[in-house]
Amino acid sequence: MKRKLCAILLCAAMLFAFSACGGKEAETIPYWRADSPTMASIVSYVSAVTDEKNESYVPPEERIAVFDMDGTLYGERFPTYFDECLLLHRLLHDESCQASPEDSAWALEAENALRSGEPEPDSPRSSAQMAAEAFQGFTVEEYRTYVRSFMTEPVWGFEDMTYEEGFYLPMVALVRYLSENGFTVFISSGSERTLARELIADTLGEWIPPYRVIGSTFSLEASGQDEQEGRKYTYAPDDEVLLEGNLIQKNQRMNKVVTIVDEIGIAPLLVFGNSSGDISMAEYAVQNGGRAYMLLCDDTERDYGDLETAASFAETCRELGFNTVSMRDEFETIFKTDAVKAAPHFDEDQAA
Repeated sequence: MKRKLCAILLCAAMLFAFSACGGKEAETIPYWRADSPTMASIVSYVSAVTDEKNESYVPPEERIAVFDMDGTLYGERFPTYFDECLLLHRLLHDESCQASPEDSAWALEAENALRSGEPEPDSPRSSAQMAAEAFQGFTVEEYRTYVRSFMTEPVWGFEDMTYEEGFYLPMVALVRYLSENGFTVFISSGSERTLARELIADTLGEWIPPYRVIGSTFSLEASGQDEQEGRKYTYAPDDEVLLEGNLIQKNQRMNKVVTIVDEIGIAPLLVFGNSSGDISMAEYAVQNGGRAYMLLCDDTERDYGDLETAASFAETCRELGFNTVSMRDEFETIFKTDAVKAAPHFDEDQAA
């Protein structure tokens, strides 16, 4: 009897030791469903590329992961991208902003349309150029402070959530997981880079420092520069760096490949995105032996998903050989637990 009991206990101990030390097969990432095929795929891949005895081993200096921000790490459907919500706030609700009648009229029409689920009107210029103009003359620090202040505003369409809290928890956990496995993680966003740096600082800054955030670029100038070209002007002791008022480059599609080549220098091993604007950098990764994982906006219960868009994008990804991630089926949760999706409503006073 004693021998039988000892044998049972030994088997149990061996099973425990295997599950504790055998590690990679049983490893999970917080906030992902236990049966998520994407999580299993990523864990298996990371296990292979970090194992020096595996033929797929990749040294740490080549383990580069690049994430899009809006719609990949952070919600983009309340009711639109964070940078556009900021622009509408600036044009409509900030008394210090002297917007032109044309820009104010567009902003009012755009906000009304977005919050009532109607198509957004065409803008007089690109919204990125309009944002550059809306903050012209701000110092970089003033602009950062403005972004930080707006981050504390309640998110439209949710209860108990502010803009600074609008991150996808499973993707935040994924960033941490990759970082802890020797990956260097970058963000490549279509949003302006100073804005993106400020938005992610408290949530992702531990693993993604500011110098690993790539984004669209606004032109800058010294306060005493006047009309002189930057290459001919020397920054003076009493100068400040100001937003000059122009968009230099929108970081999307092929431009994401260009900025990866210019600012990282090697192709990513992993790319994570969610839209056509991310296909180019995903293709660049796959072309160079990496992998691409694309989120589908298919959760209409916990987020403002769009099933038609999700299905169409899933088909595109299938044709290109990209992996897809179902937010509905693979995320245990999306946002922080006390954030509740509210029935869309429109407060006319906000657009007055």
